[in-house]
Amino acid sequence: MAALHRGQPLIQQEQYTRGVKMITTQRCRLRELLVAVAVAMVAMAAPALVCGRDLNQTMTVQATQQQGSSNKKPLVTALIVFGDSIVDPGNNNNLPATRMKANHAPYGKDFAGHVATGRFSNALLPPDLIARRLNLKPLLGPWLNVEHTPEDLLTGVSFASGATGFDPLTPQIVNVFTMDQELEFFDEYRRRLVGIVGEAETRRIIAGAFFFVVTGTDDLANTYFMTPYRAGDYDIPAYVDLLLVGAEAFLRNTSARGARKMGFTGMPPIGCVPSQRTIGGGPRRRCEARRNYAALMYNKALQQLIDRLNADPTFHTLVVYFDIYDIIEELAVHGERWGFTELTHGCCGSGLIEVTMLCDTRYMGVCDDVDKHVFFDSYHPTQRAYEIIVDHIFKNYVPLMHL
Repeated sequence: MAALHRGQPLIQQEQYTRGVKMITTQRCRLRELLVAVAVAMVAMAAPALVCGRDLNQTMTVQATQQQGSSNKKPLVTALIVFGDSIVDPGNNNNLPATRMKANHAPYGKDFAGHVATGRFSNALLPPDLIARRLNLKPLLGPWLNVEHTPEDLLTGVSFASGATGFDPLTPQIVNVFTMDQELEFFDEYRRRLVGIVGEAETRRIIAGAFFFVVTGTDDLANTYFMTPYRAGDYDIPAYVDLLLVGAEAFLRNTSARGARKMGFTGMPPIGCVPSQRTIGGGPRRRCEARRNYAALMYNKALQQLIDRLNADPTFHTLVVYFDIYDIIEELAVHGERWGFTELTHGCCGSGLIEVTMLCDTRYMGVCDDVDKHVFFDSYHPTQRAYEIIVDHIFKNYVPLMHL
C-alpha cells in the first residue's frame, strides 16, 4: 500500500493519472459486481419483501403539490441549486451511461400521478419544499428539461446531478455530471436569461437569488469508503482537505458568476443511513462510527472555510453554513420522537441496501406506510423527513441570509 498522504490538499498528477487508469480498467468489473449484487439482493430479500403498494390509494401529497406556492410576495428572485441526488429533480435522466437514476417506480410513489420524475424520494425534494417556503413556485425543475417556459426559468432551476461530488473521481466512477459541468449549465442558463429579459434584469435576478448547494456525501460514502481509488493513498484528514479544495474552488467560481447569498450544507451522519449501517454497522446495524467521524471532520473544516471566505473583502458572497448533521442524526436514531416507526430500513424492498437500480418495483415491493419511514430507499430520506429537515434549516439558518 502506498504511504498515506497527510495534510496534502492537492491531487498529485501521478496519483490522479493512476486513479483514472484504475477506473478505466475496473469500471466494467464494478458494473458486473453491482449487477451481481442486484440479483443476489432480489433472491435473498424476496421472501421478506413488503408488497402492500396500493396503486388506488389516496396520495398523501398530491393535494399539496397541486396547491403550489402561496400568493405571497416571493422572498427572493430565484432559487438556484447545485449538488447531488438530494437536490437532483431529474437531470440524471438525460445521462444514458449512468445507472444513478430515479426515473422508475417506486420513486415518485406519492408524487402527483405516481410519476417517477427522477427525484430520489417518494415525492418532493428539499428544493421543491424550499421553493414553496420562498413563495416562488410549487416545484423546482431540472435544468435539462426541454419543457421549461421562460417564466419558469426566471425563478430558477436545479443543475444538480445525483452521485456527484467535489472529488473529480466521484462523478467519473458513475458517469454523472461534475460540479464544474453544473457551473457550465449555470453559464448556459444565464445566457438564456439574457435572451429573455436582457443583461440588466439578469444581473438583478442572479444577485437576488437564493443559491443552495448540497454535495460531498457521495465523495465519502462511495468514493472513499466503497472503492479502492482514494483510501489507499489518503487518510481521512487528507481526503477532507482534498474535498475542501474542490469546495473552495466551487464557492469562488460561483461568487465570480454573481451569486450573492448562498446556503451551503454540511454532511449528514453518513454512517446512520440504512445502506451504511448494512455495510459497516455490524450484525446489529449500528451507525458506523468511522463514516460519521469523517463527516464531522469535513463539517468542521467546511465551517472554517466559509468563515474565512466571508471575512475576505474580495469575496462578494454571503455564505451561510447549513448544519444538517444533528437533525438527521436525531431522525435516524430517535425518529420515534417525530412519529416515525422505522428508522434503520428504507421503504424500498428489504430496506437494507436498495437504492437507484436496486430499488425497482419490477423486482421488489415497497412499503405502504412511507410516512412512518425516515428513509425511502437505503440512502435517501422520505418527503416527510425532508420536510422536517427543511423546517430546521428555515428556523435556524435562513434568517442569517437576510433575504
